[in-house]
Amino acid sequence: MLTEPTLTSRHEDGWDVPLLVWRAERPLLAVSSAPLGGGMGVRDWVVNATVPMSYHRDDPAEHLAELAGQLGLDGPGVGLLTGVDVAEVIARTDTGVRVWATVGLGTPLQAAEPAPAEPTGAGARVGTVNIVVQVPARLGDAALVNAVATVTEAKVQAIRELGLAATGTPTDAVTVLCPVDGAPAAYGGPRSTWGAPLARAVHAAVLAGGAGLVVPWSQRRTA
Repeated sequence: MLTEPTLTSRHEDGWDVPLLVWRAERPLLAVSSAPLGGGMGVRDWVVNATVPMSYHRDDPAEHLAELAGQLGLDGPGVGLLTGVDVAEVIARTDTGVRVWATVGLGTPLQAAEPAPAEPTGAGARVGTVNIVVQVPARLGDAALVNAVATVTEAKVQAIRELGLAATGTPTDAVTVLCPVDGAPAAYGGPRSTWGAPLARAVHAAVLAGGAGLVVPWSQRRTA
């Protein structure tokens, strides 16, 4: 299974920028919407890397692969980016399901609403919710996809309870991991054996992470 995340940093553009690293004790099956290692497959590690709000690279997967190389991470993995200080990760556990979330809700939106103009520079607000989930039992392929929907539904429930008329932010990402071996569970919905604790843990993590004002790491760094 995944180890507890290690908080470290890399020197980049004159700054020591934080990142979180999870290592798998043995390879895990994952489904993810991350820039690096997205899709479905076996993964050995996960990285959630803070970036400044001025981030402008158009090759995030290559950037994350570079970071993985600097960290000595071998094999395929998952890489996520956020303007949130990843040191503020929120962890929750429910019935063996473990969730880690970095929560930035500065750019809340309704998924189907027209896109407004986005602020840039000093006025930019951090707005990414990255959620990493570990389920202790093998999920079938359809159940893994179902689990992503359950994560999203629980996230939206928490966001609404925080008083925001929103479904998320433009750049949210989800990663769900489970063992490669074992009899696959067929369902990952919010009333299934593993989907129910998954939903509760995600809801609790996003609710806790969104309860206070989240200042972009780069603004705090230069304040």
